[in-house]
Amino acid sequence: MVKRSSGELLLSIVVDRSSARSITTQVYTAIRQLITSGALSAGKKLPSSRTLARELDISRTTSMAVFERLTAEGLIVSRTGSGTYVSDQAEAGKPDQPLVLPAKGLVSAKLADIIADASPRFFQRLSHPKRPRAFVTGLPDYDAFPLAVWARLTAKHWREPRDQILGYPDANGHPQLRLAIAEHLRANRGLSCDPEQIFIVTGAQQAFDLIGRVLLNPGDPVWFEDPGAIGARNSLIACGARMIPVPVDDEGMCVKSGMKLAPDFRLAFVTPSHQHPTGVEMSLARRHELLAAANQAGAWIIEDDYDGEFRYDSRPLPTLKSADSDGRVIYVGTFSKTMFPALRLGFYIAPAPLIPIFQRISGAFLQGVPSSIQAVLAAFIEEGHFATHLRRMREIYMERHTAFHEAASQHLEGLLHIDRSIAGFHVVGKFTSPTMDEDSIVAEAEAAGLVVFPIRRFAIERERVQPGLILGVSAIDERAIAGGVKILGQILQAHHP
Repeated sequence: MVKRSSGELLLSIVVDRSSARSITTQVYTAIRQLITSGALSAGKKLPSSRTLARELDISRTTSMAVFERLTAEGLIVSRTGSGTYVSDQAEAGKPDQPLVLPAKGLVSAKLADIIADASPRFFQRLSHPKRPRAFVTGLPDYDAFPLAVWARLTAKHWREPRDQILGYPDANGHPQLRLAIAEHLRANRGLSCDPEQIFIVTGAQQAFDLIGRVLLNPGDPVWFEDPGAIGARNSLIACGARMIPVPVDDEGMCVKSGMKLAPDFRLAFVTPSHQHPTGVEMSLARRHELLAAANQAGAWIIEDDYDGEFRYDSRPLPTLKSADSDGRVIYVGTFSKTMFPALRLGFYIAPAPLIPIFQRISGAFLQGVPSSIQAVLAAFIEEGHFATHLRRMREIYMERHTAFHEAASQHLEGLLHIDRSIAGFHVVGKFTSPTMDEDSIVAEAEAAGLVVFPIRRFAIERERVQPGLILGVSAIDERAIAGGVKILGQILQAHHP
């Protein structure tokens, strides 16, 4: 406690030495709050930095740093030979008392028509635990990311001239990063594009939202894989799309079914390299069918290449966009899977006719992704660290897929039908008995410390999708995989007839 000093009472300040916040920040925040709240009014004398240090049992250096911060903010002033006082500026800067009116009942939350109509059709996206565990899906291996390299590149960026690092970012994306992405895609994904076609966004989700708002009118039919990606579905529904659930078979989206359901479709959403969530690869014949259908209808295609970099039996497959000679495909990529989710950075590639409109949209109301993140990522790619990281992750994930299948052969045989996985972050297991209940099994798995997702959760028309589980294997090591498979086998055995 700070006791009365020079006739003034500062109030009690508690220093929590176990807190993640520094002691300097704690003391500064406490005194600042006393001043701004009026508890210490203008003209009040403060104890000396020496007295403050002694009473709070902190170092003199810390107390002086606190006073320096408060002085820099204009909240206190030092008078030579007299001491330190709360400044008049602190009084002038205090907010006025808010005007409080008597309550007149609950406020009506009237929504815009398009959102009011969309809300009942939204489906909650998958949640992830703070710490990866069996069998959370969609997460990379955090421990394998080269943080030291990333930190070095970050420090190097912040040593650049201030006019290059502190200004507003280009709303379309950092030129260096757009060029680096174009060169990477050309070399690794068989996709040739100009850097000006690439637009940097805060993740794939923002790309889906922008594309939908630019290309869709309320009620426009959109072919959507069923089952399919929940986040993308929600984005397009929020744009007013009329979702057309198109079934998925062993060759990907069933284009003939789509033509029967909505031949006048405006947009199609597909994950051709590794269908989400079933994991199937869209065949070449089916790709040609889809491109022909879009050209015939004058429609656009969103290609979501969320984990196309991760194929384990050969090089990653060419993209759908690389076969698009008519400029119908809008390619969307993300660094959440190849790097880490907190990066919040993705991109999309616009066909030539759409470049001017997306440039106008970006310049009109998008603030752009922070330039520092983009510059560091550009350097990460250009110096070869990205390619090295991808090669290493493919090796790690391949080993984890192998470990899963070995454990499954011991504990899940006869309980789940599991095709050998050769790509992506997860494995799909379908129940061998129709009496096994997805919801009950998911709940019991959660109680046992596992995270599993039902296949039908991703479906619009649930009844036509064979029930089963989505099991992520990328974020956990081989030991956790083996232990999780054993526990899951016990749970499934209890539900198997």
